[in-house]
Amino acid sequence: MKVFGPVPSRRLGQSLGINNIPPKVCSYACVYCQLGRTIKMEAFPRAFFEPGEIWRAVQEKIKKTGHVDYLTFVADGEPTLDVNLGREIELLKSSGIKVAVITNASLLWREEVRARLFAADLVSLKVDAVREETWRRLNRPCRELSLPLILEGMLAFARTYPGELLTETMLVGNVNDSPEQIREVADFLARLNPARACLAIPIRPPAMSWVRLPEARVTNEACQITRQRVARVEYLTGAEGNNFTFTGNLEEELLSIASVHPLRKEAVRELLRQAEASWAVVRKLIAQKQLLELEYEKETFYVRNFCLEALPEDRCPRLT
Repeated sequence: MKVFGPVPSRRLGQSLGINNIPPKVCSYACVYCQLGRTIKMEAFPRAFFEPGEIWRAVQEKIKKTGHVDYLTFVADGEPTLDVNLGREIELLKSSGIKVAVITNASLLWREEVRARLFAADLVSLKVDAVREETWRRLNRPCRELSLPLILEGMLAFARTYPGELLTETMLVGNVNDSPEQIREVADFLARLNPARACLAIPIRPPAMSWVRLPEARVTNEACQITRQRVARVEYLTGAEGNNFTFTGNLEEELLSIASVHPLRKEAVRELLRQAEASWAVVRKLIAQKQLLELEYEKETFYVRNFCLEALPEDRCPRLT
């Protein structure tokens, strides 16, 4: 379990991240995942950490940092796999800071999972596809999952959830970016009626090297189609900025953030500046194979290495 940041979020402002899942335990193995391939596929919630442990770690971090807009469950796996998530949300809300959960929505067909999310102030659901074949190609779900059940679970959640509901759709070139598929997704989003529907593109190094950005013309058309059906649409195509906050141990800070949020070189430089440290810290972590340096779309990124040996386009083998 790690608490990291605050980090600048394109959706949530200054977000203190909570990683409540062990590395790369997820119900999906998305081809565009910025953290590499899923190590362990799971579809049934279980306990990972004690809620009190997460509470204490967050309180310690809050004492060291400045302004925080959200305490955000954004794991390097799927946060709703944590059977204690509801209790953790309740504990954290007592801090007076809003709590958000970023989920792939794959477990919302389970009533108890929906109930655990109700206390959160904001929940963001992933909706990349409503076609079975596209869903399987793009999200590569755990074999126990069913897309029709997941979609029904999202609708059931949206009907009763009292907080702010967001959606995020990742557009991947030549996979889910055709006008027909975008209309189908937009029609489903209209049924969910989110406060905001976010359209994103893979701006960070993806798990699979064949993943491509959609053409600008295509993403513009996707926005227009979605705006005809959803009141508020946001287009998440730019970087989130470099307003990362150094709060203590530099190596721990770099690895904690990079485990769920690949860092651009400029952001790493900013953290080094705040810590009054040199690039030697980064070179050491790379030499120890704890940190990977990746090139993507003419930019350099640094991401936590979850495997002893890894390749940029296939950074972690899928074990199940």
